[in-house]
Amino acid sequence: MNGRRMVLASLAAFFSYFVLGGLLFTLPGMKAEFSRFPAVYRSAADLKSVFPLGMAAMLVAMVVLVALYARGCQSRGRFEGARFGALLGIFSVCAFVVHNYVNLNIDRRLTLAQAAAYFLEWLVVGVVIGAVYKPLPAVR
Repeated sequence: MNGRRMVLASLAAFFSYFVLGGLLFTLPGMKAEFSRFPAVYRSAADLKSVFPLGMAAMLVAMVVLVALYARGCQSRGRFEGARFGALLGIFSVCAFVVHNYVNLNIDRRLTLAQAAAYFLEWLVVGVVIGAVYKPLPAVR
């Protein structure tokens, strides 16, 4: 594992996660879906007090994901990153989105919107990790 590449890939993944998430989850249709469940989700004003904690946790999560990628992916690059991101997306949809659908009082429409958004978000994060971490030099 290359420490410098891990740091750069973690920061790039963190940035891409929040940029894409900011775009996807603030779309008018998505915001409207969340606002239909005020007893379940925090308001925009209430989110501001806990947002720094969420950002710190996601940065740690990105470091962990880059470490997993660095240890587990044989060929590095965008394609391997996309495969890794797709696995992350499937995991996220199954372990988080569907799990929340079962435990929270939300409907299928919001669940499907979240599933699509999170899958795309994690797919992009995987591509970014693969692109930034870069292939290992050939051993001769």
